Amino acid sequence: MPYRDLRHYLGTLEQKGLLCHVRAEVDKDWEISAVCRRTFQRIPQERRPALMFDRIKGFQIPLVVGILGGSRRIHAAALETEPDGVLEKWDRGVQKPIPPVLISQGPCQEEVYLGEDADILKFPAPVWTVGQDPGPYHTSPFVISKDPETGIRNVGVYRIQVKGARKTGLMVGPPRNMRQHIRKNDAKNRPTDVALVFGTDPVIGLTAVTPFPYGVDELAVAGGIRGEPVELVACKTVDLEVPATAEIVIEGRIPPGLREWEGPFGEYAGYMGTAGDHPVIEVTCVTHRHRPIYQAFLSQMPPSESSCIKSAGREAVIRRHLTKNLGLAVRDVYLPESGGSTGLLLISLAKKDPAQPLKAMWGAWSLHDVFGKVTIVVDDDIDIRNPFQVEWALSFRMQPADDVHIFDGTEALTLDPSQAPPDADPHDPGRRRSSKVGIDATRKHPFPPLAVPPEEHLQKVDGRWDKYGIQEVKAPVAEVAKSLQT
Repeated sequence: MPYRDLRHYLGTLEQKGLLCHVRAEVDKDWEISAVCRRTFQRIPQERRPALMFDRIKGFQIPLVVGILGGSRRIHAAALETEPDGVLEKWDRGVQKPIPPVLISQGPCQEEVYLGEDADILKFPAPVWTVGQDPGPYHTSPFVISKDPETGIRNVGVYRIQVKGARKTGLMVGPPRNMRQHIRKNDAKNRPTDVALVFGTDPVIGLTAVTPFPYGVDELAVAGGIRGEPVELVACKTVDLEVPATAEIVIEGRIPPGLREWEGPFGEYAGYMGTAGDHPVIEVTCVTHRHRPIYQAFLSQMPPSESSCIKSAGREAVIRRHLTKNLGLAVRDVYLPESGGSTGLLLISLAKKDPAQPLKAMWGAWSLHDVFGKVTIVVDDDIDIRNPFQVEWALSFRMQPADDVHIFDGTEALTLDPSQAPPDADPHDPGRRRSSKVGIDATRKHPFPPLAVPPEEHLQKVDGRWDKYGIQEVKAPVAEVAKSLQT
């Protein structure tokens, strides 16, 4: 049975030991960000919990973070599976989407605030990069809009700057699907309806952060993953529908052609994302459940929730495309968090002919512009999640003059600071021009045998390991303390 709502899901995380309550009172304007950062730095990904801040100074609303991408175990729990079942879940959603259904009422509208009462300052949006962000930011809004010509909705996640009780900034890059909705409405001097949704069935959040081709309804994909349709209710003041069991919904309109200064903001690449003139949302209504729960993402420097959640979902989408659509024998696809789950892409492939590594590269790049500024293809005997094995393949299965392919004039990664200096014109098309590197680190001819003991000898030693009395050297205390500080 799929999760009914966020509260049902949080109960499951608690039962699995994947949710930690922070019961000390915290300040939203510096402390939440610092606690989250230390959690992601100090606790290895495989043991990292999601966090629930129960007491936030000046607010009656708790905040959850890391509940979708605190770790790969958490990501799998959100899909009601184990880590090795994630690809199957995504396959089901993409192959067999189930359109959402409209119902008459839902918990997300237990409380309704219109006009001057629609105050978004009641929600504990943190300041994430203190001293550099211009103020509080919503980092996990599932932003709903629709194409004014076709009526097909889009659900994405974009940074939202809090500018007042009834006003926000919206940073949505030119390649993003919602930008097309805004552009079409601007051309006809019409406002763009928008709904910011917080705290839903977790599958909705996972589809919202995953890039799909223009025209794909993320809520239908979520329905396919869940195995039943997402229930929606009509908004009160805009022509949109939102998940009925959401915790919080902020309705509003983007005035045609109106742009104001927004940013900078600490972004997924680990640097401050540039500021610029971006759309403004004028809030028309706020609805929420009784005693709502506010959801946020930790972004900024990897590792973060942003990088973890992107890697797990995007890997599944790329792998499905390469295997199902292109017929390649791909063993694994990996977007390391160190690359913000965008800049570096690794593919392991059971190569059948010499052209297949390039076919895999172009297949991933054509799927979406954000994938793999640097893409490395290796043989299927290489564990691409083991950096040592990847570096070994790069060292001894690749010739730079023959196997490194550079392609100029490609779409740039959004917010990649290497593409242009900070003072460059943000509207200059050259800022969105980049290049890609594809490295074929597969064997091109028969190789000598591996220089290792026979496998049967290694397995025999494994079975007798305790008898050898070999112990690991413990790291000095000073070294451990230093690693926690960096």
